[in-house]
Order: sequence, then C-alpha cells, then structure tokens
Amino acid sequence: MRFDILTLFPEMFAGPMTESILKRAQEAGLIQVNLFNIRDYTTDKHHVTDDTPFGGGGGMVMKPKPLVAAIRDVKKTDTCPVILMSPQGRVFNQRVARELAQYERLILVCGRYEGVDERVIELCITDEISIGDFVLTGGELPAMLLVDAVSRLLPGVLGAEQGAELDSHATGLLEHPHYTRPANFEGLEVPSVLLEGHHAKIEAWRRREGIRRTWQRRPDMLADAPLSEEEKWFLAELAKQQPRQPNTNLTD
Repeated sequence: MRFDILTLFPEMFAGPMTESILKRAQEAGLIQVNLFNIRDYTTDKHHVTDDTPFGGGGGMVMKPKPLVAAIRDVKKTDTCPVILMSPQGRVFNQRVARELAQYERLILVCGRYEGVDERVIELCITDEISIGDFVLTGGELPAMLLVDAVSRLLPGVLGAEQGAELDSHATGLLEHPHYTRPANFEGLEVPSVLLEGHHAKIEAWRRREGIRRTWQRRPDMLADAPLSEEEKWFLAELAKQQPRQPNTNLTD
C-alpha cells in the first residue's frame, strides 16, 4: 500500500516512519511512505504557504494555490482518496481503518495554522478525518497515527498472523488482559487457566475477560458488540454480581 503525505514539515515523520514495524514493512515492500513538502509548490522566493483570512480574525490560513498544485501533481490521474487530516472530519476508529486498508493508495494532506482555504477542500479533498474531539497544531501527528493503524491491518505487516484481528476494537470488544513470565510477580498470580495448555479453555477465558473489561471500561461499545446468547447471559450476570465501578487505576 502506498501513502503519499503532503506536509510543511516532512522531518517530523523521521522517527515514527523509520522505526520498528513500519520500518520493516517498508523494507519488505508491504507499504510505501512518500513525503512531499508543500513549500516546494510555492512560486515566491520566500516559499510562503499561508496568508491572513478574508474577513479578519486570528490566525493564518493555508493558501490554495500551492496546496492544490501539490495535490494535483502527486495525485496525477489516479482516483485514490485524498484525505485532509482535520478536526472537522469524521472520527477515525478501527472501522475506518479497515475501510481505508482496502485501498492501494492514500493521499494524506496535513493542514496547519487555522486550516486550509475552503476551495482546496472543494477542488481536491475527497474525505476529512479527525483523530478525536480536540485540536492539534497540525495534521502531521494524525497522519502518522492513520498510517500506523491502517498499515498493521495489511497482510504480512504484523508478525502474528492474526495479530490485528484480535486487537481491542477489532472484535467490537476491548482485548483481554495479557500476562507473561514470571507466573508470580510481587504476589500477583497469573490466572491458572493460562498455564494449563488447554487452548479451548484459554480462548473461552479470553473472550469472557474481553467482555468483562469492555463492560468495566467502555460499556458504550457493548451495544454493537457481536455477542452470543450465552455471552449476553454472562454479561447480565456480571452486572448483577459486580456493579460497575470507575477504574481508579486509570486516572491520576
């Protein structure tokens, strides 16, 4: 899969795109990440990419001419999605990541300042994506998150064959707790079922614990979770026996 990223600050991508899994995925030819500096498409000697907004107000706005020129040059005649990373876009989640993973190529546009000239959106943008209800200084960090989340869904990117399929959110539930050696750490024991080697029992335990954790931490997800009748009964019994309490370990 190919990611073409348009940004004013290509140097920001050096660490996240050149380490660990994403680095190995690129070396293996599973993904390709190309960075394009929007300043290269300016025509003035100072490479100015922003200007004051019509109508007044604070902040600066990215100029349409260099940004449209950049998008058109990178896109050429392809029909791939052109995504503006924007706090006004649809919220990015695992479902959207799976949707985007079906494409062979994505163009990601990283906005800056107060935003981009609206005519850029009208002429070139096919989708706007937000990573949450908050505002960052630019679209670079959201673009990195999108590349990471989408890449790990592609065949061969993760070492474990089913690694992405069992992640939190991938199944509609949060993931079960994880344990590794030692079996006893500061008096806390690993659940015995994980030490017995009975794979069916282990999978059943993991599924139940995923349901339990989702109920405790993200009960909103359960409305759409694919639960069997037996699992719905388990959830109802869980609610009767253990009224849900806020998880104080997750807050300062």
